[in-house]
Amino acid sequence: MMFESFAKAHSVMLWSTFGIALVMGAVANKTNFCTMGAVSDGVNMGDWGRMRAWLFAIAVALIGVVTLEHFGMLNANGSYPPYRSSQLVWSENLLGGFLFGIGMTLGSGCANKTLIRIGAGNLKSLVVLVVLAVVAYFMVNPFPGSDKTLYSVLFYHWMHPMAVSLSGNQDLGSILHASNPVTARIWIGGILALGLLYFVFKSEDFRNSFDNILGGLVIGLCVLAAWYLTSNLVINSGGDHYSLQSFAQQWDFLADSPAGKPADVAPLAAQSFTFVNPMGQTLGYVTERFSSAYLTFGVMSVFGVILGSFLWSVIRGRFRFEWFASVGDFVRHVIGGALMGLGGVLGMGCTIGQGITGVSTLASGSIMTFVAIVFGAALTMKVQYYKMVYEDASLGKVLVTSLVDMRLLPSGLRKLEAI
Repeated sequence: MMFESFAKAHSVMLWSTFGIALVMGAVANKTNFCTMGAVSDGVNMGDWGRMRAWLFAIAVALIGVVTLEHFGMLNANGSYPPYRSSQLVWSENLLGGFLFGIGMTLGSGCANKTLIRIGAGNLKSLVVLVVLAVVAYFMVNPFPGSDKTLYSVLFYHWMHPMAVSLSGNQDLGSILHASNPVTARIWIGGILALGLLYFVFKSEDFRNSFDNILGGLVIGLCVLAAWYLTSNLVINSGGDHYSLQSFAQQWDFLADSPAGKPADVAPLAAQSFTFVNPMGQTLGYVTERFSSAYLTFGVMSVFGVILGSFLWSVIRGRFRFEWFASVGDFVRHVIGGALMGLGGVLGMGCTIGQGITGVSTLASGSIMTFVAIVFGAALTMKVQYYKMVYEDASLGKVLVTSLVDMRLLPSGLRKLEAI
């Protein structure tokens, strides 16, 4: 897609993102696509239908990304965030994913589900959004009157030294076949996607569930569409071609005036949906009095998902205001929002951002974060369930028993009877 000016290309990117996000929000609401619910159904009821929908979305996005890259129609190497960075900060991926998994369980849904619930009238999720956005914002932006961020204070000094510096990108294709990573991604991505599709569609219940199939297919295609969109916006300036990001980086030489210059060039890179850092960006957009310089792909995706969910809720007559049942309920949701803000930025994404968008790039860190999110959520659900049944049991006994249930500790260490 060729444009004669940055303003036109940027406008198309923003409004197209909004449109895709609107579809995502409406379909996620209609099909009850929920990654926390997927883990909960599997852990508590042995129902893997929504988990299969999540895995189906991953397979769709993965097939699309590796195929488009193979034909030169998409380039995720310089993406925002940098999924394939040569710095593999595995400790941040694992801890961030684990914290996010706990947070989304306490907060009644992941970042995307929080937006879906807001669109449906859930005021509890609005509180989660505010807390999450504030924490995410200060994870990457300095405190007022300081040069320190929440990340630099809490994590950088002890986690970043554990990073592994690779000779190339961290995606599986680059690691296993550095001389020809694009072809390697086709084979690796194809094999992984076929394995996922086999697991997903071998279930008769899933094959008979229109909503699960629709949810997984559309969410996966929305992620792919955003990748394609942001990879193919080209500005023709004096016969030379520039991406949005490269044009903004040379703004003083290419642009006629400072008007329309974005506040940050990083969010102009190729990207797809993720929702934690964009919630922080949305807070920045609001605090900057809705300045267009702070209007990004992420901000438009947040607004689009909320509106899509709202429209579907109104059309179906499901819009309902909901508030906290108790003080304890309020506290749990606030803690959940804070943990999602911390974990989502630390692990560089959420259940959509890392679980689908990141995994579609075959990034090692994304796969680690995905596993950590599922583990954190599943463990939290187990602990909550045991605490509900054994109210007087200590957290230590509940935790050990939960880990035994998950087959991560020997059965001889069980402290409570199985439930």
